[in-house]
Amino acid sequence: MILRRAFRTWMFIAAVALPIWPLVGWGIFGGGGWEFLVLMIVMPVLFVTMLIVAGLIWARPAVRRAKAVSWLDVGVLSLWQACVIGFGLFGPSSNLFAVVGVLAGIAAIWVVSWEFFTDAKKRAKQTMAEFERIATRPRMRPNAPLARDGEELIVIKEAQIPPKD
Repeated sequence: MILRRAFRTWMFIAAVALPIWPLVGWGIFGGGGWEFLVLMIVMPVLFVTMLIVAGLIWARPAVRRAKAVSWLDVGVLSLWQACVIGFGLFGPSSNLFAVVGVLAGIAAIWVVSWEFFTDAKKRAKQTMAEFERIATRPRMRPNAPLARDGEELIVIKEAQIPPKD
């Protein structure tokens, strides 16, 4: 539970820190001018995408209730963030990290969206079940008799006053 709660906070920090890391890694481990140009275009996209994923996770009622992300979120986010870190090292396998990172990002968006809509569907079913439970109470039915078990019921009809012209 501690790890899942830590990821709940870390995902917003990672949305800012991880897009900066490849720029820092480019300076430390060396890279060409074209790589820097590509980084300047791709890293803002990574920032926005990570914020969208973090926002969808944060918006789920189950995450807010438990104050922790799901294990599936932890797995997908870990893979995605590890790929961004590996890409920022600019070693011989940075292209592999880039490809796997893009695929992990697409998977993260899909998984988080699926969990969001699944959680919303469960919440809607619970709300409808609660509504039906309240609506079917005996006192709420319009055709139910008002008097029960020999009780006497007195109905007073008020005369309607015609509207003035």
